[in-house]
Amino acid sequence: MAARLTTEQVWQQLAKGSFAVLSHVTPAGEPRSSGVLYKTVGRRLYIAVAPDSWKARHVAASGRVAVTVPVRRGGLLSVVAPIPPATVSFHATAIVHPADSPEVRSVLKELAALLPAERRVSARILEVIPEGCFVTYGVGVSLTQMRDPAAARARVPVTQEKSAR
Repeated sequence: MAARLTTEQVWQQLAKGSFAVLSHVTPAGEPRSSGVLYKTVGRRLYIAVAPDSWKARHVAASGRVAVTVPVRRGGLLSVVAPIPPATVSFHATAIVHPADSPEVRSVLKELAALLPAERRVSARILEVIPEGCFVTYGVGVSLTQMRDPAAARARVPVTQEKSAR
């Protein structure tokens, strides 16, 4: 079943979410990760951060991140039973922009929930561009299939292949 998961279905799951774990490496090579709120616009994720934050400084230095987005599963059943979230993980190029830069001005309206008016000039916006494949666990499968790692895992291209004409 997981093999039938499509690129579009994964992007739809990302668009429904708003919380992710962003991982990066410091200039000294130390791994770091932190929870962030994001918004998808097109085929990119945008994250607002403080201009003096580790995320802004370290991501600007390397331009590389890894992202894991938990996908809530189980509905009411998850209140009674311990059902772990499904996940979508990927690596990406990340670009740090000032909030008032021309590159992000066109998406500021969509980022309003992430970026209060008082931070619109001072914040930094991380533009996260997924690459390669999404690695999913439990997306597009039943809850019982999540118990079987072979059935629950999938690798889906970040971009849909163009069909040859």
